[in-house]
Amino acid sequence: MSPSAPAPARKGMIIDRDGLQSLLDRLSARGFDVIGPTVRDGAIIYDRISSVDVMPEGWTDDQDAARYRLARRSDMALFGYAVGPHSWRRFLQPPEERLWQATRQQVGLTIHTTAVPSAPYAFIGVRACELRAISIQDRVFLEGPHPDRRYAERRRGAFIVAVNCTEAGGTCFCASMGSGPRAADGFDLALTELIDANGHRFLLEVGTDAGAASVEDLPSRDADAGALVAAEEATARAAAGMRRKMATAGLKELLQANPEHPHWSEVAERCLACANCTLVCPTCFCSTVADYTDLRGHEADRVRRWDSCFAADFSSIHGGPVRASRRARYRQWMSHKLAHWIDQFDISGCVGCGRCITWCPVGIDITVEAAAIRAAPPRPAAGEGDDDGNA
Repeated sequence: MSPSAPAPARKGMIIDRDGLQSLLDRLSARGFDVIGPTVRDGAIIYDRISSVDVMPEGWTDDQDAARYRLARRSDMALFGYAVGPHSWRRFLQPPEERLWQATRQQVGLTIHTTAVPSAPYAFIGVRACELRAISIQDRVFLEGPHPDRRYAERRRGAFIVAVNCTEAGGTCFCASMGSGPRAADGFDLALTELIDANGHRFLLEVGTDAGAASVEDLPSRDADAGALVAAEEATARAAAGMRRKMATAGLKELLQANPEHPHWSEVAERCLACANCTLVCPTCFCSTVADYTDLRGHEADRVRRWDSCFAADFSSIHGGPVRASRRARYRQWMSHKLAHWIDQFDISGCVGCGRCITWCPVGIDITVEAAAIRAAPPRPAAGEGDDDGNA
């Protein structure tokens, strides 16, 4: 699907587990590389799937600050979890990819450009907050004078099956960011999983012409009023059940007016600068390029891989790093995410998925830190900290 594909009126139909399997089979038969949720290494991650049997049936995730555990549900829901450590970013902007390889010849070099895999992706189970994240990365990589060709090739053919959240995760705050829990646009198909006295079923809604074509003659029945009401109530409960929220009114101006607020130093005393928050974030986009040569000097590879503004040398220039302290690096990350990003892309860089809270080893909570700066009047701070990486 193109990011600018038309979105016809949403239509509701009911499918069951077998109908979902039929959809997976159709997408695979059409040449899509089908990616969806599965359980591995104690987490729900995104990987290639061919059957609903490998999906996280009956599993949920117990999340809080610095905590992630899988637990069994009392039902056999396939989408009864929030989000795990993976985001769809890892497929559209891989953590590491070889850009080209040069081989020495008797005369000169032969350069082989690494092609993007030709099979388009079909993403199964994309949450509303993740749809917002994909749209943000589209803005970063596709708009402007220099679009990223490799991202564009991966994104152009992607088919997206969204899933509306019916339960809030422990660290979710998408409702306050306006990015969920119900998918509004950006999908080809959207599912709402319903398990009640009427059985285990999925309300399926069509978002694009490509989505409509994919469900022609799919085993289904028209959605009745009861199913539509149940779906609306389920997503409303998810929104109401979120324990965290971000007060966004005036937040951009607040952060940009307080670069020397003393709370930055308080956060830095806890921050490990481990970069977990940037690596699990679905919108972070920083990368670096590295060149490698074999010991014989016959081959050289140029590789692009994810980078993080928490790395000590991320801001290094000829005279050393611009942000040498953890205080400065945390401030840069949070201020960019919630304030400067809006200046760049007209939208916040945070979608409220809560991953940065869950996967921070010391449980730093971006919603708490923003509230602390809002609550405390600005006072003079004691400089930027040591240049040895300490706060």
